[in-house]
Amino acid sequence: MTPPPRTPDRRKADTLARLESDVDAWIATADPEGGFPYLVPLSFLWDGATLLLSTPAGSPTARNLRATGRVRAGIGPTRDVVLIEGTVETLGPGDLTEALGDAFAAKTGFDPRTLTSPYAYFRVRPRLVQAWREADELTGRDLMRDGRWTVGG
Repeated sequence: MTPPPRTPDRRKADTLARLESDVDAWIATADPEGGFPYLVPLSFLWDGATLLLSTPAGSPTARNLRATGRVRAGIGPTRDVVLIEGTVETLGPGDLTEALGDAFAAKTGFDPRTLTSPYAYFRVRPRLVQAWREADELTGRDLMRDGRWTVGG
């Protein structure tokens, strides 16, 4: 039996809990020249306002993130999904503090700082957050628009 649709406040609380507890997301970028889409799974750290991602510095994902400054992320299973569209900031060498790198490593289970190949870090600032479980939650799925939460709680 399908549970009844969640209230907007419950949906936001569930979304924040998923961002806090989940480790991996599907990260979608596009090549700035031809718009070729690229989709990869990456681990993330949620700090309460932004997602922190890391990927090999020379990868298509890193190139696309740097070139376009835009990303779309899918978190959770298809019947309890959180979709995020966001703007991307590339972190420079001095932007990743030891505490932030340690927090990322603790949450994700790997530490790119210890690898021999260079990794880049990216901060994603959500502009749109959507969440739904079933078709009965499609109405009201926008929990954040233009970087502002549309619901309280």
